[in-house]
Amino acid sequence: MNDNFNDFVPNVHFELIPIKDLVSNQEYQRSLSMTHVKKAVENFDLNQINPIKVSRRDGMNYVFNGQHTAEIVAMASGSRETPVWCMIYDDLEYAEEADIFANQMANVKPLHPYEIFNASCEAGSAKELMIKGLVESYDLMITSKTIPGGICAVGALSNIFDRYGYDTLNRVLHLIIITWEGEQKSFSGNMMNGVARLVYAFGDELKDEIFKEKLSEVSIKEICRTAKERRVGSLGYAEVMLIYYSKKMKNAPSWKKLYENKKNKPAEVKPIESSDDDMSGASTNHRSSIPDADSNTQAG
Repeated sequence: MNDNFNDFVPNVHFELIPIKDLVSNQEYQRSLSMTHVKKAVENFDLNQINPIKVSRRDGMNYVFNGQHTAEIVAMASGSRETPVWCMIYDDLEYAEEADIFANQMANVKPLHPYEIFNASCEAGSAKELMIKGLVESYDLMITSKTIPGGICAVGALSNIFDRYGYDTLNRVLHLIIITWEGEQKSFSGNMMNGVARLVYAFGDELKDEIFKEKLSEVSIKEICRTAKERRVGSLGYAEVMLIYYSKKMKNAPSWKKLYENKKNKPAEVKPIESSDDDMSGASTNHRSSIPDADSNTQAG
């Protein structure tokens, strides 16, 4: 090899080493997560296995990158006799291993969720292709940039599909489109997940026509502002939308359903104060509060 290139090629060699002959859990490493290992085993793919980085010191094979990979292969194969490809460093000191471990990810650019989604579509993944087809059926597109007609919250789309299913995701998109007519911020992650919570909790009891009528009068800005004051995340958005949906209803939806089978407890009663700047069609004197989740008191 040209000597000019030697400084750019690590002094390593590759060996197949049985997992039982590898030593992990050095002091500088993170603790082994068996939850992560079990989840990876459920989706085991031979072609996703990376070589394990090993420092050979005093005749021992010390893993300094790849302890989870080794455990995943051991569990998937059912034996610690299973060999894995290892990239062997013969001339590292313990301190050098720790330094490599600490800094090895510093210059790695993580994949954006859109990039992962797009690659999965190219790979023919049924889930991602179904989501992509559904979004495009509404003349929308999944994008990595904020543009008209684009949805950037790829994670929210996948989350709703995984937790609630295709039909719920379809209804979430339908409700958002008929209510806010494609306004960009209506497709934020918290908005979509908030609507999904309502659809999942109330099912057919949540009427599309009423949702459109009531919520179309509320600006996205007002919903976002009030939700952030109430509670972090999509549950706050669901609460605020349910307040406006239930306003002046004789038989308002039971708030218990929003929290059933969930660890989240209902928030304290807090009034919503709207302003002419933030919500069209609402009086500045209007006040609406969330009812106690253990009663059937109407909102508003």
